[in-house]
Amino acid sequence: MDLSDRLNRDCQCVRVDRQKLAAALPEDGSIPPAMFADFPVFLAATEIAAMVDTVRAVRRVAGLEAFQTEALAHAPDIARNAHGPWGTLYGFDFHLTPEGPQLIEINTNAGGALLSVALASTHDPCCDQVAAATSTEGGVTNVRDVPRELVASFVREYARQRGESAPLSRVAIADRDPQSQFLYAEFLLFQRLFRDHGIDAVIADVTDLTHRDGGLWVGDLRIDLVYNRLTDFYLEDAASHALRTAYQSGDVVVTPGPRAHALMANKRHLVTLGDRGALSGLGVDDETVSTLLRHIPPAELVTAGNRGRLWADRKRYFFKPLRGYGSKAAYRGDKLTQKTWESMAATDYIAQTLVKPSERVVLVDGRLTPLKLDVRAYVDDQHVLLFASRLYQGQTTNFRTQGGGFAAVVRM
Repeated sequence: MDLSDRLNRDCQCVRVDRQKLAAALPEDGSIPPAMFADFPVFLAATEIAAMVDTVRAVRRVAGLEAFQTEALAHAPDIARNAHGPWGTLYGFDFHLTPEGPQLIEINTNAGGALLSVALASTHDPCCDQVAAATSTEGGVTNVRDVPRELVASFVREYARQRGESAPLSRVAIADRDPQSQFLYAEFLLFQRLFRDHGIDAVIADVTDLTHRDGGLWVGDLRIDLVYNRLTDFYLEDAASHALRTAYQSGDVVVTPGPRAHALMANKRHLVTLGDRGALSGLGVDDETVSTLLRHIPPAELVTAGNRGRLWADRKRYFFKPLRGYGSKAAYRGDKLTQKTWESMAATDYIAQTLVKPSERVVLVDGRLTPLKLDVRAYVDDQHVLLFASRLYQGQTTNFRTQGGGFAAVVRM
């Protein structure tokens, strides 16, 4: 057992300073009790390196013309609009295993980055080893640099569509009924971040957007770029009509947009990325193939032809809907009932080889309590910005577990 494993099991003396955390968060943002865990998660440098290598390998594949052609063939027409932006902000979610990190999910509108930045500087070191690790603030990029890097990423996205000389003046952070969203506090942090860097920012309900006069508007404010936090990934809902038409006509920059989701977050890609034959058929180089096969568990589409076999062997799999998000309608095979299995036949699913999460032992009401953990790599258009973890109980990350929530990452 290496040092990070021992600390995740035995270190309960370094914990969040809740007063420092409160000072870093917006006063008018609602923070649910299980938003933040009290204890950080320790990661070995080798685990960090493996996750970075995996992200880079996925990005190389996603840049191949053959991969993009295949990906867009399974996406709505709107994803074929190639205005230039690549997408900010991605979340690559990993489970940690003795064989190395395993990539289980890719998200295009990953939440929690700025919340994790706020959390990262609120732990008081409890021993020399932890003090040495936290002195570098963890992660790949120094946490203090992440806000600046995020703003630079959005500026690059805007320039890809509008040109290097065009100034980014106003951003809309858009979602349905944003004030009711679980991560509304983060919307406020992004608004503050943009304004601190000289960019006006509004938080907008997508239904308040209008497309007129060759632009996208919120009231009488013309929007240059939409930071898209919708889970309507292809802008298909009636509420998204104005944003959809403005995006299609190129009258506003949208990131992440439908094309980003089609190329990166469609769960069908988890099948391709974990399949040697499929990767070789796309012309992926041997080194990249080797990296992906080490760190992406095999998966397959659920079809009429394999449903019987998958049901019989269901305990080996985790079932995910192709167009799902936020763990909705996702099931561990050993928890599936026959009734639920039959109902799933009407929806497209993948069966991903089950990778059990590792654990972090924390104190809950004075008792040692093992919680499951995953690790999220926040990725912009160029590189990994930040690592954070989430602690939970149950089948999937839920932010309802006492003692759980976002946890800072300390790199050992």
